[in-house]
Amino acid sequence: MNYNQNKKIAQITSQTLIVGVDIAKFKHVARAQDFRRMEFGSPCYFENTKEGFEHFLNWIMEIKKEQCMENVMVGMEPTGHYWFNLAHMLKENEIKFVAVNPLHVKKSKELDDNSPTKNDVKDVKVIAQLVKDGRYAEPTIPQGVYAELRVAKKIRDLLTEDLQTVQGQVHNWIDRYFPEFLTVFKKWEGKAALQFLKLYALPHEIVNFTEHELLAHLRKTVTRSVGLSKIRKLKQAASKSIGLRQGSEMAKLELKTLLAKYELIYLKFEELDTKIDCLLDEIPGVPQMLAIKGVGRDTVAGFFSEVGDLKEYTHP
Repeated sequence: MNYNQNKKIAQITSQTLIVGVDIAKFKHVARAQDFRRMEFGSPCYFENTKEGFEHFLNWIMEIKKEQCMENVMVGMEPTGHYWFNLAHMLKENEIKFVAVNPLHVKKSKELDDNSPTKNDVKDVKVIAQLVKDGRYAEPTIPQGVYAELRVAKKIRDLLTEDLQTVQGQVHNWIDRYFPEFLTVFKKWEGKAALQFLKLYALPHEIVNFTEHELLAHLRKTVTRSVGLSKIRKLKQAASKSIGLRQGSEMAKLELKTLLAKYELIYLKFEELDTKIDCLLDEIPGVPQMLAIKGVGRDTVAGFFSEVGDLKEYTHP
């Protein structure tokens, strides 16, 4: 037993009502006890709704009043994202809540009846006992700008996944319809390569374009560094291409759709990064962190989205 656990146990006194909650998608169940494991009242079943939360709060307050308790500590086993709403509600009502490790719950089930079987009412009792023994963690629930930042980082992760998917799909298209394209360009995401892909033409159609037509199309986005020599290599590669020709109309529509998704994702990245920068400007200490060599805005944003307000911590 270490100092941290001793400190956690010390928070549980004879005046603390310990409430264990088993989290589910639609309906939760709770049981209440004291530090001696004496149970109070019947198990409380409440739905994941406003009415259900109000019923849960009233149940807690009734037991607290009956048993003349001063404090309440609610322990729960984090299940996916279903515990977030309950946790925020408890925080708004200034009720302390903690989280227990699901692995600890699983290993502790046999203590009462020598049976490891799953049972919601049984799990709740195990959760409350783990809280009593100080085997819990205090999750950080971000507020204000920190909550905004956490959601922003989640959106960024989703956009990153979508971008990787689209990148793979474009590679797949190139491998099927113009496998020689990447012998001319190192990567298809470069400005010149992307502009040539926006011809939405298959290799046997690219051959029919004149060099000047291709150059005029290129100059819409690339004004230098790539010229006629690269265009000649492209036409030569197109003339020898083994790419598929069947289903050409839908193939061109597929490429157009993929590139539109690719550009939309990058546009959303730019919008999101602008918003993240505005959020970071509201957080004290960010300029000092950015002054550290090797630490960028993405690192700082990720740090604060997970840690939250540093004022809530008592020790570095």
